[in-house]
Amino acid sequence: MKKFDVFIVGTGVAGTIIANKSAEAGLKTGIVDNREYGGTCGLHGCIPKKILIGAADAVASSKNLEGKGVEGLPSINWRELMAFKNTFTDPMPEDKEASFKENGIYTYHGDPKFIAENQLKIGEDIIEAKKIVVATGAVPRELNIIGSEHALSSDDFFKMEELPKSLLFIGGGYIALEFAHIAARSGANVTILQRSSKLLKHFDNDIVEHLVAATKELGVNLVMNTNATQIKKNGDSYLVVGNNNGNLKEFTTDVVFNTSGRVPAVHNLDLDKGNVRYSDKGIEVSYYMQSTTNPRVYAAGDNSATFALPITPFATMEGHIVSANIVDGNIKKPDYGVCPTVVYTLPALAMVGITEEQAQKENLDITVNYRSVPHWYAAKHLGETTYAFKVIIDNKTDHILGAHIIGPNAE
Repeated sequence: MKKFDVFIVGTGVAGTIIANKSAEAGLKTGIVDNREYGGTCGLHGCIPKKILIGAADAVASSKNLEGKGVEGLPSINWRELMAFKNTFTDPMPEDKEASFKENGIYTYHGDPKFIAENQLKIGEDIIEAKKIVVATGAVPRELNIIGSEHALSSDDFFKMEELPKSLLFIGGGYIALEFAHIAARSGANVTILQRSSKLLKHFDNDIVEHLVAATKELGVNLVMNTNATQIKKNGDSYLVVGNNNGNLKEFTTDVVFNTSGRVPAVHNLDLDKGNVRYSDKGIEVSYYMQSTTNPRVYAAGDNSATFALPITPFATMEGHIVSANIVDGNIKKPDYGVCPTVVYTLPALAMVGITEEQAQKENLDITVNYRSVPHWYAAKHLGETTYAFKVIIDNKTDHILGAHIIGPNAE
């Protein structure tokens, strides 16, 4: 048995902050991950995504200015682009583990399981800790359809050395749309199957419609109100069967991606043996990010059942909250306040506050200022034809309740 003051499960932004802060405070600290060190943002999310989008943006910007002073459109060399992306992601696991060790943190690799309220088992190692932190993030939601084993995840998108000629995404959330904009501008044929009538359900309907139009103009095939029911291997390609109100449709594609959403990565930790209550929303925590059923356990990031959006800045904040509460006693509570969020398509879509639909559900007395203004300088000088905004104002207080924009530099 190896004993620690603090032991962290997960090496993403939240886990990294908590480990380093704990060690800095003189606490004997250990950390484990069942994957390479670095977490989603650094290896499978924000950072590699923005690198690929940067190249796609160069293509889109040139296309927008064609005939307006720009000649000779660029194209994306996928292999070179992925090699460039790898210069950021490949060194990260080794660098991060070396940094932990330099800070006096004990590092482990493997699948940790709770065996008691204060104990974990990793392979043959038994870990006992005064405080255990779960910072495992989120994983792709299971499709639960016939042939789901043929579907790739968002992680796999960042590993493709060659771009397939055709890609199909099951699910119409921000991951699917961002990847669709990258792949389509890189020369692939792209299809998105969405089970409902709306993409990006958490964003404002009117602003999303502008993104839908821009996505269709890009050549992406948006298939709405269609449930994927089966994936069949068909030689070197795949056949995806979709159900549209009882009408079956078939789609042939080189690769299929499961972009149906992400869920807290808590189901493989044997949390019940640690007396840690959880649900499909994640580990239930108090205002101090402490387990409601086991005070030895804290949770931070996408695996905690809080009001936070599943984005890196919130995981960062919760990491600082948990580290302070472990080092100094429960002294801090998170303030989720009002947080902007972005869909990194081209152009990007950004929002902060509430949508018009939310305001209507709450029967708020509001004024809505909504306009499409591609003729404004901010869009016109870049040759961009998609530019719209919506501002929602509380008539009683004159406060802005929500702001939404799609266009160049919206992020």
